[in-house]
Amino acid sequence: MSIHVIGAGFGRTGTLSLKAALEELGFAKCYHMVEVIQNPNHVRIWKEAMEGKAVDWNTLFQGYQATVDWPGCTFYQELMHHYPAAKVILSVRNPERWYTSTFQTIYRFSQNRTMQFIPNARHIMQMSNRLIWEHTFHGQFENQQYAIDIFNQHIATVKRTVPAKRLLVYDVKQGWEPLCQFLEVPIPIDTPFPHLNDTKSMQKMIQQRVATAQRIVVGMGAVALVGLVWGLQKLYRRTN
Repeated sequence: MSIHVIGAGFGRTGTLSLKAALEELGFAKCYHMVEVIQNPNHVRIWKEAMEGKAVDWNTLFQGYQATVDWPGCTFYQELMHHYPAAKVILSVRNPERWYTSTFQTIYRFSQNRTMQFIPNARHIMQMSNRLIWEHTFHGQFENQQYAIDIFNQHIATVKRTVPAKRLLVYDVKQGWEPLCQFLEVPIPIDTPFPHLNDTKSMQKMIQQRVATAQRIVVGMGAVALVGLVWGLQKLYRRTN
C-alpha cells in the first residue's frame, strides 16, 4: 500500500471532511492530525522530520493511502518526491473565515495549559505547537493579518511548486464532482458529501476534551494529596 493522495492544505480548510470523502472513495485510511492523537508514538517521527532528519515515510504511512491536514501538509514537497505518482489536493477556504475558525478552535485549544499535565497529550501539544504556531506562523498567529498572509503565501507556493496536472485546488463546498474527476473515480450514488467539523462542533469537542483533561488533573491532584497525607501520617507515627 502506498500514498496516492497528498493534502497540502492547512488545517481548518475542511480537512476532516476531505478525509472522510477520500475514505468513502476508496482511499482508506487517510492520515490526519487525529491519527497522531490516536498514535502518540508517531510524535517522535514528526519531530525528526521537523529537525530535517531522514524519515521512513513508508513505515509511518503503513496502512494509509492518503494524508491531509497537519502535520503532513507541512511536508507536502518531501512527500511529492517520495511518492511521485501521488496526486496533490490543496484544500482552500476564505482566508478570514479560516483565521476565525482556526483561532476559535485549535489555536485556543493549544494554549490551554491543562493538557500539559497529561503525558501523551503533552507530547502531542508540544509537537503541534512547534510545527504549527512556531514553525509555520513564527509565533505570530494572534496577528490576524500576518497569519492570513502566511496562509495565502502557502497557497501560492503550492500552486507554484506542484505541476498543474498533479494538483487540484479544492474547496469542500464544491462537493464530489471536481474531487472525483481529479481522482478518476466514480461519483458516489446516494451518498451525500461529508461536511464535518464545523467551528461550533469543533469548539464543543474541544470543550469536552479540556473538561476531561481537567477532571484527570483534579484526580491526579487528589491522588497526590492522599499520598502526601498518608506519607505525613506515616512519618508522624515514626517520629512520635
